[in-house]
Amino acid sequence: MKQILGITLLAALPLMAKEPPAVQRLDESAVVLSEIMGTPDKGIPQDLMEKAHCVVVVPGLKKGAFIVGGKYGKGFLSCRLVGRVGWSAPAAIRVEGGSVGFQIGGSETDVVMLVMNESGAKKLLDSQFTLGGEGSVAAGPVGRTATADTDAFMRAEILSWSRARGVFAGISLQGATLRQDMEENQTLYGKRLTTEEVVHKSTPPAAAARLMALLTRFSPREKSGD
Repeated sequence: MKQILGITLLAALPLMAKEPPAVQRLDESAVVLSEIMGTPDKGIPQDLMEKAHCVVVVPGLKKGAFIVGGKYGKGFLSCRLVGRVGWSAPAAIRVEGGSVGFQIGGSETDVVMLVMNESGAKKLLDSQFTLGGEGSVAAGPVGRTATADTDAFMRAEILSWSRARGVFAGISLQGATLRQDMEENQTLYGKRLTTEEVVHKSTPPAAAARLMALLTRFSPREKSGD
């Protein structure tokens, strides 16, 4: 009898251990950020990370060409805390839509966005935000020695990059829409929270510990109050 019970418990372990998709996506976001920032010669310039007000990570977008209204994927955003070193709790977001002909190749594509000013950060906290509509977006430069002071980069509210099949490059997400994902927030925080409520009022869940540590490691400066 004990042997049968032991076998039953072992068989149930994979089901018990399986985490909700939102938690798995937090882990995937941490891996994406760690791998991209771990190759500075081919990644996001450190000076841009230091200047960023918010960071968006969308791991594993679906493969193929994206058309108008097509659903791209899910990820998280985090913004700097006012008056102290560190980053806010991660809020779940969805990336949808985009202009006709916009494509990202590869079976899986990771996307990272940096929000470069206070105006862009405030717009990002709305229920939805269209890149290139309410805010300007540009493909970000790649590499530690890449110049980040050209007019395009200085004017853009959001800089974006993609990684597919091991190739990391700046990409414009013109026309894509970022939407808050209150269902995923409910999974992580126990209630349907808006993006603004998560960023300004919530404590990061335990599942976000790795992502939060990486954000602080790669860009530890504090944000001053307005």
